Amino acid sequence: MTPALLALADGRVFRGLACGAAGEASGEVVFNTSMTGYQEILTDPSYRGQMVCMTYPLIGNYGISPEDAESRRPWVNGFIVKEMCGYPSNWRGRMRLEDYLREHGIVAIQGIDTRALSESAFASALEVLALPQHPPVPLGGQYSTDSTERRAYSLVGPI
Repeated sequence: MTPALLALADGRVFRGLACGAAGEASGEVVFNTSMTGYQEILTDPSYRGQMVCMTYPLIGNYGISPEDAESRRPWVNGFIVKEMCGYPSNWRGRMRLEDYLREHGIVAIQGIDTRALSESAFASALEVLALPQHPPVPLGGQYSTDSTERRAYSLVGPI
């Protein structure tokens, strides 16, 4: 899995793993506490341009069903989850959530403590300026995400 970063406007950086489409995304972070309905959330036009953080710890466990879409495509700029289910189990599910995100070019990150993020004092005014996902760069025989972190900071600006 590819390391990914969630860089916030206040300079905080959360490390996680890339899921969904490769690339970078930016936008206002909004939170959703639903246990189900992630497909409806992704395809709800009211989330246009936002980075949706799901606070329930496991998302994607019933897959994607074309009948459950709120509109013709997803509208979010990014998706943040604690854990994305790799093996959904539902007779209606036609596709894994991760594959759906890739197909629609939605950058996502998993491995973030989403509840802690939502409970933070600064959560009401969060804005993600970068969510870069790049392969780690070999550094002294070990892999490092330093280059990705520098890229995130360059997008955020002086801290």
